[in-house]
Amino acid sequence: MGASLAGPIVFTAPALVDTDRVSERRVRAYIGLGANVGDAQATLTEAIAAVTARPGVRLHGVSRLFATAPVGVTEQAEFRNAVMAIDVPVGGDRETGALALLAVLKELERAFGRRVGRRWAPRELDLDLLVFGRASLAVERPAEARSIDADADPTKASKLLVVPHPAAATRLFVLAPLGDLAPGLVPPGWGVTVETARRRQARIEGADAVRVIGSWDPAARRWRADQPR
Repeated sequence: MGASLAGPIVFTAPALVDTDRVSERRVRAYIGLGANVGDAQATLTEAIAAVTARPGVRLHGVSRLFATAPVGVTEQAEFRNAVMAIDVPVGGDRETGALALLAVLKELERAFGRRVGRRWAPRELDLDLLVFGRASLAVERPAEARSIDADADPTKASKLLVVPHPAAATRLFVLAPLGDLAPGLVPPGWGVTVETARRRQARIEGADAVRVIGSWDPAARRWRADQPR
């Protein structure tokens, strides 16, 4: 589906912010975006707009847009992947802030038509919390923050939110856009920069696994066609 929603997105997830009380305590979060159903580029563009429309969320940056080869189930359309960096209020503590953000992301996936699917199946929209500041977390998710695939995909059955995302360091479709946006970032527990991890994984998956197809235009808030640099 090309996610063109008929009306405004309404979230039932917990509010992220009381801007008057916690505006001085913010954290930078990195969100992975992916889709390969319908007009995937339009879906990701609208997802960025929906996330940044939340009260208290400030968009810090968006990676270039990448076309990536499907992993696991290869007989499907290639994906569109990107990463966005946002600054959000911490809230009472980092665990609470991360869970509130995750709940918003899961609600947004559903709003864009995300359906239950097996592992590596085509996706209307994937939104993953990759990094939440310097926090290293393993906290129980409330029901609204669980993946829609939790009952169908054993890899998503865990009720724990683990941050940094436990698989991010070994997925080139995550590392390429994350490295484009924050190459010098060292996520907690990694011990290496994102760029180092990207180069390592590129040697494993090969140069054809990802390619750049667009650059983010901050004024227009969308990607424009581009060539790899």
